This record gives sequence, C-alpha cells and structure tokens, in this order.
Amino acid sequence: MRLILAAVGRLKAGPERELASRYRDRAAQLGRGLGFASCDSIEVAESRARRALDRCAEEAAALTGHMPPGGVLVAYDERGRADIGSEALAERVAAWRDAARPALVVAVGGPDGLDASIRTKAELILSFGAATLPHGLVRVLALEQLYRSLTILSGHPYHRGEAG
Repeated sequence: MRLILAAVGRLKAGPERELASRYRDRAAQLGRGLGFASCDSIEVAESRARRALDRCAEEAAALTGHMPPGGVLVAYDERGRADIGSEALAERVAAWRDAARPALVVAVGGPDGLDASIRTKAELILSFGAATLPHGLVRVLALEQLYRSLTILSGHPYHRGEAG
C-alpha cells in the first residue's frame, strides 16, 4: 500500500515544509517494514477560477487524479470528525492495508476547502477541530497522524496511549 498526501497549493520553504518532510520521511522509513511501499506528498496547483465553487471543483479533479483505482480516500475537512483517536485511525489504516487496498490518499484542500465531490468519495472525513488552521499546518498534522498510526502498528513507544 502506498501512502499519499495530496494537497492543494504549494508549501513554501520554511519550518512547515521541513516538518512535513521530516514526518513524510519517517513514515516512509517505518512503513516499509509494515507493508507500506512509500509515503509521498503531492501538491496540486490552486485553481485560478473566479468563483469559489469552480475553484473547488477544479482542485477536486486534480486531487482525485492522484487516486489509484481501488484506493482509499481520507479527507481533512472542517466538517469532518474530530472524535477519532490515534489508535482507531491506526486500526483503520491497518485494515485497509490488510484488505490489499493499493493506496491511502489523504486529501487536504486549499483556501476554499474541499469540493463536495471529494467528501462524497472519501471513506473517512476527519477534522482537527473547529478552529481554522493554516493549510500548511494541516499538512504537517496529517503527515504526523500517518506517522503516528505507523508507530502504533509497529509497537514503537512514540505513542504511549492513554493512561489507565
């Protein structure tokens, strides 16, 4: 299974890009031993359409263009669920891997958010809560959660779980 973060817009050089790269590299390295072929980050261009609905539709087409047939789509969206813990997410990732799904694509929208077509196709829609976060930071957090899922699956002490 490939892990893919597909995001709208280009992440500028700086701390967010460095941190995103660090989590992507860690996930790729740890994932190899767990049945994950790679962890890639794909940036699609922000649409220049005049209307927000048109921008979102164009960006959705670009994002879904990176979706292999049979792959899993997980979307980060402000209307998504914020109540799924790291262990539950890791269990879902493992189940998708064990079902021989070819890829897990994590979609992060641009300034206008995600088109409804992405939310309809997504098997899971997540949120980092009600607060508005910069898209660059959402990418870092999404990659960190992928890495955390892999650490949980490997039994690594990075994730210590809840205190009893």
